Amino acid sequence: MTLMTLHSIGRMLHELFAQMPAIQRWSLATIGSSAIVFMLLERIIPYSQGQRFLREGLFDDFALYTIAQNYVLGIVIFSIVIARLDAASGFSRLQLLARWPLWLQVTFFVVTHDFYIYWMHRWQHRNRYLWRLHEAHHSPTSVDWLSGSRSHCLEILVNQTVEFAPIVLLGASPEVIPLKGAISAVWGMYIHANLNIQSGWLQLVINGPEMHRWHHAMGKGMRSNFSTKLAIWDWMFDTAFFPSNQQATCYGVRTAFPKHYLAQALYAFRPLQWRDRSRTLSTANLTRPPDRVSPAKP
Repeated sequence: MTLMTLHSIGRMLHELFAQMPAIQRWSLATIGSSAIVFMLLERIIPYSQGQRFLREGLFDDFALYTIAQNYVLGIVIFSIVIARLDAASGFSRLQLLARWPLWLQVTFFVVTHDFYIYWMHRWQHRNRYLWRLHEAHHSPTSVDWLSGSRSHCLEILVNQTVEFAPIVLLGASPEVIPLKGAISAVWGMYIHANLNIQSGWLQLVINGPEMHRWHHAMGKGMRSNFSTKLAIWDWMFDTAFFPSNQQATCYGVRTAFPKHYLAQALYAFRPLQWRDRSRTLSTANLTRPPDRVSPAKP
């Protein structure tokens, strides 16, 4: 790559950021700096020792899922789906939440969307069709700060439409979107990060990597721990699994899974066999509620 090309890319990025509102620049800066912090902490206090930074699928997870897919879906979700919903309904003109303080608006959408994601996530693990879209998220055999970005485009399309459409339709402040986006992105990196963190009693309320890693481990954990930000949903609805003095291992799915983005996206539409119910973790083994285990004392 020539110096002229690098200069052109740098100039394009500078112009892109210069045109952004300050809150959007702050949101992206928070996400980027958090990613760097998690990468460094994974080298210092790793949960799984010896886990490689340059792991299999790192390029696809960063360049294709995190950058390309999120960019394209952002245009589709905001410029097409939500714009047409708003044009048809006119709800945003009512400004139903416009008088709420900004902190209350952000809190409201964080909690309500987290509650939706908990139940949607449970359903994805119990429904053989929805599991096909969620399967990609569980396919990484190394769970780290970036692996959580691996999610099928249709799954993201549905969940992020549900996440951001109410913000627009209820007339919330425009600042809510970048703030909510930053919280979701940073928290998603955090709970998947390869960090040996002991949250203690906070894990009863706030989800962390030590509990979520069990959800990505093959076995009982995968049919439990569906919460994203607030672990309270798992404890409240009896889907928590957090054994003391044990460590989650063996991540991924039991069936063979493609290694690259396009094949992974198309793999969700492979012919469905009735025997899939007995061979995957998406259905039969996930319908029975898990044994509830209390967290280790801090």
